[in-house]
Amino acid sequence: MNGKAIEGGGGGGEASSLEVVKERLVFMWGYLPGALPQRTPLLTPMVVRVPPSVGSAGYSWKDVCGGGCGFAMAISESGKLITWGSTDDLGQSYVTSGKHGETPEPFPLPTEAAIVKAAAGWAHCISVTDGGEVYTWGWKECVPSGKIFGGPSVGGNLEKDILERQNSLLTEQVSPHSQGSRSTGATVSSTGAEENTKRRKISSSKQAAESSLSGDDTLTAFPCLVTLNPGVRIASVAAGGRHTLALSDIGQVWGWGYGGEGQLGLGSRIRMVSSPHPVPCIDSSYGKGKSIALTRGSMNSEGQGLRVPGSYVKKIACGGRHSAVITDAGALLTFGWGLYGQCGQGSTDDELSPACVSSLLGIQIEGVAAGLWHTVCTSADGDVYAFGGNQFGQLGTGGDQAETLPRLLDSPSLDNMHVKNVSCGARHTAVITDDGKVFCWGWNKYGQLGLGDVIDRNIPSQVTIDDCVAKNVACGWWHTLLLAESPT
Repeated sequence: MNGKAIEGGGGGGEASSLEVVKERLVFMWGYLPGALPQRTPLLTPMVVRVPPSVGSAGYSWKDVCGGGCGFAMAISESGKLITWGSTDDLGQSYVTSGKHGETPEPFPLPTEAAIVKAAAGWAHCISVTDGGEVYTWGWKECVPSGKIFGGPSVGGNLEKDILERQNSLLTEQVSPHSQGSRSTGATVSSTGAEENTKRRKISSSKQAAESSLSGDDTLTAFPCLVTLNPGVRIASVAAGGRHTLALSDIGQVWGWGYGGEGQLGLGSRIRMVSSPHPVPCIDSSYGKGKSIALTRGSMNSEGQGLRVPGSYVKKIACGGRHSAVITDAGALLTFGWGLYGQCGQGSTDDELSPACVSSLLGIQIEGVAAGLWHTVCTSADGDVYAFGGNQFGQLGTGGDQAETLPRLLDSPSLDNMHVKNVSCGARHTAVITDDGKVFCWGWNKYGQLGLGDVIDRNIPSQVTIDDCVAKNVACGWWHTLLLAESPT
């Protein structure tokens, strides 16, 4: 559920024989049932062993992407999407998110292009190639119109592998305590009947197989290439509970999937958007040098619209049913479900269009991540601001009260710390500092804080990573992944 445009880990080069060669490692902790015998939770960081198929240790990991419920995702140096941690018989996200084995292995995608970014929602996944193309798969309502791969004549083995693992669909869509409603409303398509026709191009045999296995009309879609306007190149992606945002290389945001609470920012409670739509975050024109425009739904005390600083979007994030974006000028905009204050607007109303978080104006926001009910952002000064639901201490404020406006974290554990990366799981938060330390807080039932126990924390607590420097952190729903460097 981490949606910010993540910087890849540094180091790992061999520029000089006198330089210390740095090994890139991935650590995991939390709920990954296939990672240990008896499916016991990982309470402390454990090194993820490099798959032999993607190269020798030391130069194989490029980035971590979090993952979904019960499976993890990372990217190898060679550009392969690596997934692991799932099991065959627990009814977890592999049912709808494809084949994720117990041990790390390349996920079978219908492209040889290198993967540079990836994200996962509750039951769908999305990845970006180095050419700016987007592939997505999983819960069919989360997958837009486009060519479906994996039919009898193409990728049949992939289809067979996934169908063999399907014996039921998820009965729970958002969390054990908050179930989302099925999409029953209208459908929007920007390209009309042609795209709808394309979406139906799935073999009847595959439909029959899926139906017989699932017993439900919400079916799994196999990896497909997302159809965007000609010339659009995607740079990063974010996945929410049942919606997706994609950010182009010129700062335009596209969205699709479920939008019943406004999480697609289209100004209405449209239930299902079946093809990518541009999200009007700033203006209908995007890119450097474009003029700014008014933000919908954001008013100052005199009732006048607030102008959004910036001319394009540089980072995106998706929560369970809400979204957040950052402009190039460092302004934070939020939209979607607001019941717990996760939009930071001072109320619990839903925001149907992108609205500037006015209390943060004047502060350069650099990073943002969103959980099921909460949002956390970081500033250029290295400060952390949090708002939304706080039932498990996921805001890190020292209490359990929800915050409808951004609150600056003043925890002693972060004194003199400059936070540079943030990620949110369903109900927990993780950050890393510019000196390579890791802090986690929030829900800890499955050890997702990496602190050696299952006790929730309501203040930032440091995770021990011996002899390593943290480079990036990415939370799955109930687990955490860390990219780190260690001298060999």
